[in-house]
Amino acid sequence: MKSLHVQTPLWESRPLQAVMGVPVFLKMDALQPVGSFKIRGIGFACQQRVAEGATHLVCSSGGNAGYAVAYAGRELGVRVTIVVPETASEQAREKIRGEGATLLVHGEVWDISHAHALELASEAGSAYVHPFDDPVVWQGHASMIEEVAESGVKPGAVVVSVGGGGLLCGVLEGMHRVGWTDVPVVAVETEGAASFAASVEAGRLVTLDRIRSIATTLGARTVTAEALAWCGRHPIRPWTVSDREAVDACMRFVDDHRVLVEPACGAALAAVYGQAEPLLDQASVLVIVCGGAGVSLELLQEWDAKV
Repeated sequence: MKSLHVQTPLWESRPLQAVMGVPVFLKMDALQPVGSFKIRGIGFACQQRVAEGATHLVCSSGGNAGYAVAYAGRELGVRVTIVVPETASEQAREKIRGEGATLLVHGEVWDISHAHALELASEAGSAYVHPFDDPVVWQGHASMIEEVAESGVKPGAVVVSVGGGGLLCGVLEGMHRVGWTDVPVVAVETEGAASFAASVEAGRLVTLDRIRSIATTLGARTVTAEALAWCGRHPIRPWTVSDREAVDACMRFVDDHRVLVEPACGAALAAVYGQAEPLLDQASVLVIVCGGAGVSLELLQEWDAKV
């Protein structure tokens, strides 16, 4: 079964090394065909559903996951319906429609879109693709770590942004596949979207009353339970940054590497640009540059003015 994702480059960042004083490696999943890491796990899950007989894929997502399902569905030749909340940007909607998917706007927040999508997926021949809470999705995301290990790099620490926790679960699964069980993970969120940090502090899943962050693609009010469970079997340090720091990191990253990323990705970069305490004294750092399709130069400038 041919992968829907591509093997992305591993860059050694001289500008970030100048900040940290140690080698900083960038896993450039911003360069996937859909602009984000999502196509790894989402694409794999879509292939699995179609192999099981699905002729209609349904997903609820305000951006990257929905775009990935729409792309995968077109590649696989099946019908796709994406349910987005009212907060989904027009740019995200255009990208999803551009892949030939049916787009439905339903609900003020993702939770309501999710419930409606589940109803649609109950129809015969339909299958639901969860944007982050699915072991098959995590399995697909794990491939990025295997690619890094195959290059011969084993970092001192891994930095990853956390939204619903799907990427975190995939990265950790990949790390255990390749034997990086001793490598700590710094799990970064923006203030106002830090449901993982709140859950770790409470020792149980915490649901935020609402998202108060410009990094809307980190906007899961509750992370998957598996993300919290990983804290019992791997060294993970939650870390939060401000919206201002996330946007500043996006701006600096454009100058340093000529690649646009969303603030959700900027959160992980901000931890490095800001010399986050858990990264100090590490021999090297690996940053998952998860990307994001919902960004443009104009939007980045708008976010910069807003925060």
